[in-house]
Amino acid sequence: MSHVHANANRTPVRSSRLAVSLAFAFSGALGMVQSVQAQSLFELYESARGYDAVYLSARSLADSAQYKAAQADALLMPGARLTAGANHNNIDPPLGGNKASYTTSAALSGSQPLFNRANVATVSQARKALELSRFELESAEQDLIVRVSQAYFDVLGAQDSLTTTRTSKVAISEQLASAKRNFEVGTATITDTREAQARFDLANAAEIAADNDLRTKRIALDQLVNKVNVAPKQLRVPVVMPAVPGVGVDEWVVRAETQHPAVQRATLGMDIAKLETEKAKAGHLPTIDAVGSISNSYGRGTAVTPASGSTNSLSLGVQLNMPLFAGYSVQNRVKETLVLEDKARNDLDAARRAVAQGTRQSYFGVQSLAAQVKALEAAESSSQLALEATQLGYKVGVRVNLDVLNAQTQLFTTKRDLAKARYDTLLTTLKLRQAAGELKPADLQAVNDLLVK
Repeated sequence: MSHVHANANRTPVRSSRLAVSLAFAFSGALGMVQSVQAQSLFELYESARGYDAVYLSARSLADSAQYKAAQADALLMPGARLTAGANHNNIDPPLGGNKASYTTSAALSGSQPLFNRANVATVSQARKALELSRFELESAEQDLIVRVSQAYFDVLGAQDSLTTTRTSKVAISEQLASAKRNFEVGTATITDTREAQARFDLANAAEIAADNDLRTKRIALDQLVNKVNVAPKQLRVPVVMPAVPGVGVDEWVVRAETQHPAVQRATLGMDIAKLETEKAKAGHLPTIDAVGSISNSYGRGTAVTPASGSTNSLSLGVQLNMPLFAGYSVQNRVKETLVLEDKARNDLDAARRAVAQGTRQSYFGVQSLAAQVKALEAAESSSQLALEATQLGYKVGVRVNLDVLNAQTQLFTTKRDLAKARYDTLLTTLKLRQAAGELKPADLQAVNDLLVK
C-alpha cells in the first residue's frame, strides 16, 4: 500500500513540470507575436502625438496665440485710411442752362499713437498670453506622455495578469487530476478533490475576467495611438529597475514650485491681472496721436456755382483726447481689476501648494514602490522555495492537497503583484518628473532601454 502511495504522490512533481512547460510555451507564443507587432513606448507616443485630439487642440491654440499677439502689436503701429466719393446732383428746373452738378473727392488720412497707456498695457498682456500658451502646450505634452505611458503599462500589466492566471489554472488543473487519482487509489479523501475543483473553478472565472480586462486595456491603447492590435514590448529579462531619484523631496518641491507649467501659468496670470489694472487706470489719462491727411476734390458747377476745377489740401497735426467724466465707470473698473489681482495671487498660491503636494506624493510613491519591488522579488523567490518544499511534503505524505494549492496561489499572486509594482514604479517615476515640471519626451528613452530590443 505504501508503494502505491509513493507512486501516486509523484504526480505533483510531474504536474509542476507540466505547468512550467505550459507557462514557457505561452510566454514563447506571446513573444512571437510581439516580435512581429511589438512597439516601444516612445514609438507609440510619437503616434499619439500626431493623433490625440486633446493634444492637437492644445497645439492649435498655442499656434494661434502668436497671431493674437500680432493683432495687439498693431495698436502701437501707424494706421492709414483711404476714402473716396462721387456725387451727382440734378436741378429742376435748370438754372443757367446747367441741369446737373458733379463732385468727386479722395482723401488719404493716417495716425500714429504717441501716448496711450491702455494700448501699451494691452500689448504687454498679449505678449504674456503668448508666453502663457507655450506653458499650456508644454503641460498638454506632459499629460500626453503620462496618458500614453499609463495605457502602455496597463496593457503590459493585463498581459502579465492573464499569463499568470492561465499558468495558475494549468497548475491547479494538474493538482485536481492528482487529487482525483489519489482518491481513486484510496490515498486521499474526497475533500482534496473538491478543494482542487473549487480552486479550478475560481481560476477559470479569473481567467475570463483577466482576458476581458486585457481586451479593454488594448482598446484604450489602440484608440490613443490610432493603431490596431498594438502589442507593447515587455520588460527585458532579467528586469533591472532604474535607480531611485537621489535628491531629497525638498529639492524636488523647490524645482516644481519654480518651473512647473501650472505655476508658470498662474504667475503669468497674475502679471496679466496687474496689467489689466494698469489698463483700467489709463482711463483717466489722455491719449496723444500724430494725425495727417491729404485730399483732392473736383467739381463742375451750375449757374449758382459756375466754377469748375479741383482743390488739394494737406494737413498735419497732433491730436489730444482728454477724458473728463465717464459716469464713474473708470473708478469702478479699477476697483474690479484690483479684486481680480487678489484672485490671481490666490490662484498662484493654490497652484504652488497643489504642485508641492503632488510632487511630495509622487516622490514618496516612487520610494515606496521601489521598496515594494525589492520586497516582492524576495517574496517571489521565497514563494518558489515554499512551493517546492510543499510539493515535496505532499509527496512524502506530510502535506495535503490544500497546502499545495495555497502555495501555488501565493507564488502566482506574488508574480502578478511584482510585475504590477514594476510598471507602477516606472509610471510613477514619470509622474514625479511631471509633478516637478521636468517631464520631456526624451525621458521615455530611459524606459525604452528597459524593454525588449
